Amino acid sequence: CVITQRTDAIPLSAKVQGFFQARNKTRNSVAGSHCINSFSMAELGCYSPSFKKPCEVLRMRRKRARSEGPGAKALSEAVGIRPFSPGPLLKSPVRAKGGGVKRRNPFANLENAGSSAKRRATSLSYGNHGAVSGTVEGKHGEKKETGASLMEELLKDTKIKHERQASVSASDEELSLFEDDLLEPQISHTPLEAPKAPAEGTLSFPVDWSMKTRLLFTSPHSFSWTEHMKAHEEAQGLSAHCRGQFGSLPQNIQDPRSCTELRCGFQQALQYWQHPSFSWLSLFPRIGAERSFSGRCLPWAQDATLQQSLMSDWSVSLTSLYSLLKARLCPFFYLCSYQFTVLFKAKGLGAEGLTALLSPSTRGLREAMKAEGIEFSLPLVEQKRKSRRQSSSLDERDQAHDEELTSGTAFSDNNEDEEGEEEEEDDDECGFSWLKEMGVQDQIKKPDVISIKLRQEQSEVRLDRRPESVLLVHGSHTFTLINFLINCKSLVAVSGLQAGLPPTLLAPTPFRGATLHSLKARTVNVKTRVRSGFQDVFSLELTGPVMPHTVHSLTRLLTEAQRGEFSTAIFTHQPTAVLNVPFSNITEKPQQEQCVLEDLSGCALHQSCVHHLAVPSILGKHSLRQLNMKEGFFSWNT
Repeated sequence: CVITQRTDAIPLSAKVQGFFQARNKTRNSVAGSHCINSFSMAELGCYSPSFKKPCEVLRMRRKRARSEGPGAKALSEAVGIRPFSPGPLLKSPVRAKGGGVKRRNPFANLENAGSSAKRRATSLSYGNHGAVSGTVEGKHGEKKETGASLMEELLKDTKIKHERQASVSASDEELSLFEDDLLEPQISHTPLEAPKAPAEGTLSFPVDWSMKTRLLFTSPHSFSWTEHMKAHEEAQGLSAHCRGQFGSLPQNIQDPRSCTELRCGFQQALQYWQHPSFSWLSLFPRIGAERSFSGRCLPWAQDATLQQSLMSDWSVSLTSLYSLLKARLCPFFYLCSYQFTVLFKAKGLGAEGLTALLSPSTRGLREAMKAEGIEFSLPLVEQKRKSRRQSSSLDERDQAHDEELTSGTAFSDNNEDEEGEEEEEDDDECGFSWLKEMGVQDQIKKPDVISIKLRQEQSEVRLDRRPESVLLVHGSHTFTLINFLINCKSLVAVSGLQAGLPPTLLAPTPFRGATLHSLKARTVNVKTRVRSGFQDVFSLELTGPVMPHTVHSLTRLLTEAQRGEFSTAIFTHQPTAVLNVPFSNITEKPQQEQCVLEDLSGCALHQSCVHHLAVPSILGKHSLRQLNMKEGFFSWNT
């Protein structure tokens, strides 16, 4: 430690000099050869590298002066001690005029109170000559200290430091001797590195084929990069969407606002295609949307010619979409009418071959489809029947096993099946056999064939407009379904606010007669209360018809921009939640992943999105409600 003598320093009193000389002798006797003093006491002005730091000595003297009484002020004025809080000297002209700064309470700040333990701790440092210098400070509550007690404490501390000398090392620092901040330990604040965004392959959450009306993203990081798109960024995003081109995002984005690829990708992810389109009217959702149509201009309501023209254009657009679907240039599309919604999916997305899911259905619609020769199935009803059969077969096997143990007779599986079939026939033919045992079979009239048929029809009617009424059409019957929908008169409402308006067609790719639309984005910044105060929470709200590929594209972008920390509240159009039903009745094996990616390479979707949509859904008749991402891992609620 290089110590310089202050030219303007005031000579120390004899009492203080004697104290330093006694302590110096103690230091030299304990440290031995480690304490090498290269400067004479005269040259250093009674200071030595083995002494306490002058700022600590002055602080101890100030504390002693306060406890001694009237002489404390004179001593402080003689030595030039500063007040407790940072400010001008006590003898300065500023304080003489009476206009000094108000002294600060050192314990008003938690940092000052919390650092008291650190100030009482022993800090060791090595000088250039190997001398050990230490600082020991008493408790804040100490009021009186005698010279003898101070010497004993100094001797004790010196011995402890000498014992620790071999295991303690510190760096040499040129410090200011009269700086109050020396007592505070120097803490190096290393800047926290931004958490790296997870890799793109870590995106893993179940595919949700239901339509959404609103998405609400929240994150501790700002969404300002989604605002105020520049002209060239908007143009690049629209061009990339129309051409089906996707650029690669840079790794570890530090400033999302300056990342052109990210902003263009966000603009590209918001686009979708719709037919028909009216700027003053929202055409999604259509089920239960009478309120959104009220008070709007509906010129086709009373014009049959206009209705026929709209229906003709709609038929051309639907045919174009099916052709693109069959050629694997469009992965899927939605048909939304005022009664039901139909999801058409290309080959490889969940099943081998074209598929169509229609929900909800009615008995009249099912009968009309049967009359047109359209083969369909009820996946949820069949799944329920299958589970019942499995449970009943297990019960029968358990019962047969118990009979074998009791009677010792073994029954084969074939005999069990035959007996089961015979029992069912007996129940059907002699369902009222118990009446003969009571002798009242002639008094009670048995139900005829018509009443039994009505009961069966009643059970079918119970399925109407329920999730269990979802219909699955597979293979070539999807083309028959397209013709049925074009020629079906009940597809368009005859009365009401939606009278004469064709169903809405929604697709991720352009088709004939379609109009390009964009989801509405809005950012909101709020403050939420936490334990330590308030925390900034940033949100991004998207409204409009949100399709499955949009959710995947947005999560891919937010993973990079929000550093893998965000949560999503999903608002689903409930009639479409059942579109996640699995295809359990389709016997064909699904295609391999590589074949699916090759077949759908021209469908204008990102390869990761195609891979995501090709995985069979596991949600059943439910849909995602919450999607959270933290540290690169997804969690969700249904």
